[in-house]
Amino acid sequence: MNLDPKIPAGPLAQKWSSHKFNMKLVNPANRRKYHVIVVGSGLAGGAAAASLAEQGYNVSCFCYQDSPRRAHSIAAQGGINAAKNYQNDGDSVQRLFYDTVKGGDYRAREANVYRLAEVSADIIDQCVANGVPFAREYGGLLANRSFGGAQVSRTFYARGQTGQQLLLGAYAALSKQIGLGKVKMYNRHEMLDLVKVDGHAKGIIVRNMVTGEVSRHAGDCVVLATGGYGNVFFLSTNAQGCNVTAAYRAHKRGAGFANPCYTQIHPTCIPVHGDQQSKLTLMSESLRNDGRVWAPKDKETAKKIREGQLDPNKVPEAERDYFLERKYPSFGNLAPRDISSRAAKEACDEGRGVATTGLGVFLDFRDAIKRDGQKTIEERYGNLFEMYQCITGDNPYETPMMIFPAVHYTMGGLWVDYNLESTVPGLFVGGEANFSDHGANRLGASALMQGLADGYFVLPYTVGNYLGEQGVAAAGQVSTEHPAFAEVEAEVNSRIDQLLSINGTETPRSFHKRLGHIIWEYCGMARSKEGLEKAIKEVQALRKEFWTNLRLVGDADGINPELERAGRVADFIEFGELMCRDALMREESCGGHFRVEHQTDEGEALRDDENYTFVGVWEYIGDDVEPKLHKEPLIYENVKLATRSYK
Repeated sequence: MNLDPKIPAGPLAQKWSSHKFNMKLVNPANRRKYHVIVVGSGLAGGAAAASLAEQGYNVSCFCYQDSPRRAHSIAAQGGINAAKNYQNDGDSVQRLFYDTVKGGDYRAREANVYRLAEVSADIIDQCVANGVPFAREYGGLLANRSFGGAQVSRTFYARGQTGQQLLLGAYAALSKQIGLGKVKMYNRHEMLDLVKVDGHAKGIIVRNMVTGEVSRHAGDCVVLATGGYGNVFFLSTNAQGCNVTAAYRAHKRGAGFANPCYTQIHPTCIPVHGDQQSKLTLMSESLRNDGRVWAPKDKETAKKIREGQLDPNKVPEAERDYFLERKYPSFGNLAPRDISSRAAKEACDEGRGVATTGLGVFLDFRDAIKRDGQKTIEERYGNLFEMYQCITGDNPYETPMMIFPAVHYTMGGLWVDYNLESTVPGLFVGGEANFSDHGANRLGASALMQGLADGYFVLPYTVGNYLGEQGVAAAGQVSTEHPAFAEVEAEVNSRIDQLLSINGTETPRSFHKRLGHIIWEYCGMARSKEGLEKAIKEVQALRKEFWTNLRLVGDADGINPELERAGRVADFIEFGELMCRDALMREESCGGHFRVEHQTDEGEALRDDENYTFVGVWEYIGDDVEPKLHKEPLIYENVKLATRSYK
């Protein structure tokens, strides 16, 4: 497996500009001869499809939702980072780069992160041109607020609906190209496998989720922008449909999977409230600008709150532990997500949790309302407060919000080089589906930044470079009549038939729930050698049971959500084992990967820079065969490796 990151030579600040100049170009007349397949229609996929079509390429875009507007990017709430320094508070491209590398606990590739920071300002201009209604200051400038892991205000937002507004902007650009005939949109189509010809990605096999038809689609290259794998935990902030299938099937065709154990736990989610819950709800990190996180100082007070005997508003100030402000005075309630999550878990482990389950702490706006007035807080967070009240029945203007950490984002993904090309030539990966920018922990408001950077400003260059290198004579030379397509399609149909023929007793949802319990218990917020070894055995046993005791209703013809879920759960089970192997291999704590054997006396993550400053990339060898580990060394020339401190 070739792990050449293809980082351009020269000073960090000049790498991207010089690389763009040295790329192969495709002239406008020749672009019409190429066909690009884009899988996913969220911020990364929608922006890439629209941009490539605008340049003149023919694009086919696939999504399993009924509309590109339903992509899960729509669920992002708090904002998008960009180094515009409107507040004149010390921000810069260099500072955004540094904050992101530090926030990722020094486990990201420098060159990719700097490029992300460099193009961030252009993203905002692009989105404004697309009509995104960002919040504005009185004088007309776009407003900013703070997010975790930064001491400057660089987060642009549209109340608590930033993801929705950004996605509508990208969708407008995509719709224009659909109307012009440059993009052919395939809604309700799920990618089930990747097709390679002579080692290059040349197409995909998809299933029409309405008719059940399995079909072949050929292109000159393939772009995957299919999101993250957080639903391996069953309960997460992701929509129920979010899955790992496209990325994992590409992995089984030769694409290396990087750092799968790096998963992010978001500190401000509404706590679990019952066994039948299907997902968790995120409360935006932006709330921590004005909300103060606390738990009672003693267990007895917490117990009274849990049992409904004490109104939290009546807990005296002296009996409240504002633990983030106490432990991390420089950043306070805006400490990064991984650190804030572990601090909340620590308070609950000590018996100071306030939810009925014991798993919850408060996010209190009492002081902010007293200081700024309720009207100001309503203007900043109104829709978030309404959402919280609809779900919980509590009015957060009067009673503190109750929060607890939950699985949110995944930093791992398919390995890509500087061009966002995977280890399979011609297979590009954008957004959360790749591993490239966040290291071991993503800072808040950086997901939307990465998705749009990849889609609008990186992939349009690097995809064109790949096509230019192949030469115009290669354009459209591979069709669906190639034997490779028939072979992969037959494998897809065989898998569907196998799932339907098991005729056991347990539903796909039941298996998914059991898998999620294993992964959360042993590969969640805290991990250990003993627990991970146990998890691998339990997941292997679950996989055998799945293929002998799965029960599906319906058939392959027409709409069958249970069949869709079964295929995704089968991939989650295999992927869950890979996650645990990666976490077991990494004998250190860094970012969202916390091994209990490797922590400081104060309970903070303890890195091992001597032995683990690398990207762990896994190669699929075969079913029931342990995958092979490859390592891409991470070389820090511009940022000094240091103990990550937010105190």
